[in-house]
Amino acid sequence: MSRTRLFGSLCGLVFLVNFARVVFAPLVGEFIDEFTIREGTAGLIVTLAWLGSASPRIPTGWALTRFSRVAVVVASGVTLTLGALGVALAPGVPTLMVAAFVVGSASGVYFVAANPFVSELFPDRVGRVMGVHGMASQLAAVAAAPVVTVTLWYDWRYAFYGLALAAALTTVLFVALAGRTDLPEAGTSDTDFVAGARSEWKLITAGVVLLGLTSFVWQGLFNFYELYMIDKGLDPATARNLLTVIFAAGVPAFLVSGDLADRLPHVPYILGIVTTFVGSVVLAVYASGLVAVVLASLLVGFTIHMLFPAGDTYLLDSLPDGTRASAYAVFSAGMMTTQAAGSWVVGEAIEAGFAYDAVFLSLAGGLGALVVVYAALNALGRVPGGAAHP
Repeated sequence: MSRTRLFGSLCGLVFLVNFARVVFAPLVGEFIDEFTIREGTAGLIVTLAWLGSASPRIPTGWALTRFSRVAVVVASGVTLTLGALGVALAPGVPTLMVAAFVVGSASGVYFVAANPFVSELFPDRVGRVMGVHGMASQLAAVAAAPVVTVTLWYDWRYAFYGLALAAALTTVLFVALAGRTDLPEAGTSDTDFVAGARSEWKLITAGVVLLGLTSFVWQGLFNFYELYMIDKGLDPATARNLLTVIFAAGVPAFLVSGDLADRLPHVPYILGIVTTFVGSVVLAVYASGLVAVVLASLLVGFTIHMLFPAGDTYLLDSLPDGTRASAYAVFSAGMMTTQAAGSWVVGEAIEAGFAYDAVFLSLAGGLGALVVVYAALNALGRVPGGAAHP
């Protein structure tokens, strides 16, 4: 059986696990109305889905030293099915919170297991397949709001009933295809989680600092983007739609970046992306007028989403078979934790009285300085994997 078909089922699963994380945001208002709660409690429900995504990443890395990639991916599909059913059937807020956490945890398990697996299925074109895989995930971010809009004509719970059914069917399909596919033996020697992660600590640290801090700026920007655009004078509806523009721009970015990641030296390519992202943030700050703001938003969305397949290719292509899953799990957990604080820092700065322009320009400046440091270190051959060319 062709590995391409198996990869197709993984693209279906990644769409579903990412959809499960992003679908909570457009449902905040429904939760407030149905469960008679305040904004803080509703926001906590969304946060729990993302905390769930972060929490199992290191335990999943350990699990991959004991169980096959296929078994752990199946576990993520089962977890997603049960979590989605839990949300759909939740009678009250405590149950909804637990189910949201479970749904989020399915994505954390999936990404740590599936990303190394995808790179091992197609070792000669890691960047391209990571780009296609990421594009499937990004489509979920674009689809979430329209799907919620349709289900709200009936009942928001139908979105989760549908998610549970789709997750169950896709997991069964993945199992059937995996059983008929010649799977790679890469990773079978990765049996000591701590030793594997410790042996790659320099590469893990380099990735967490560069990619985590860039994502930190991104988290702070996009979570306040709607309010920022309103502050710049746009009407609320237009400001809200600009987020859709940003996420939609990310769909082709994954595919383009994945192809380039296979052709260009990893670290210089990533530094080029981050530099362009810094420039796009500066353009978004200084843009005035709807056309200029839309163009700046498109550039922000395109460049930041180019980073994700490039970063995954850098890590997964640089890690040897014997430590790939263990080291990638620690990197993934570290990057997720680093970026998660971005929204909190921006929120605290705005609450303290700083202007949005000043906050985002400061973040862009700090990221620009980081690029300069990495470029200098890479020129001296001090960045792990920096000299590698695909």
